Amino acid sequence: MHKHDETTGLAGHQHSLDPAKRKQELLREGEFFRAGVAHAKASIQHGIKPEVMLRSAFDHTTVALRTRADALLKPTGTNVSMLLPYAMTAVNFVRQRRMGKQAAGAAVGVGILGWYLNRRRTRKAKAAKEA
Repeated sequence: MHKHDETTGLAGHQHSLDPAKRKQELLREGEFFRAGVAHAKASIQHGIKPEVMLRSAFDHTTVALRTRADALLKPTGTNVSMLLPYAMTAVNFVRQRRMGKQAAGAAVGVGILGWYLNRRRTRKAKAAKEA
């Protein structure tokens, strides 16, 4: 147990030695403590609602994906914020022309091409390292 002076309060401040003033200070400390407990309880009750939990999970996922995308784009000198207006323009164009299936096919094709080129580059680097 810590050795405290009798006049030290919960927050570490000094209480007055006058019993009447000290009683008022202790009552005020108790009110602040109860208000803090009520605030914490309300925060917990709000946080356990399914819609709040779902929103929190969605926000967490969005931040994680954006961080990953920014890390991938860092060598190019761009980031998601710079590319987002162009992406939204492209998405709106595809939606207006109703070319969703074609755009998805093109995205898959570009993804496969990128994977193949990356694999080929790593194989060349590995072969050059061994030689």
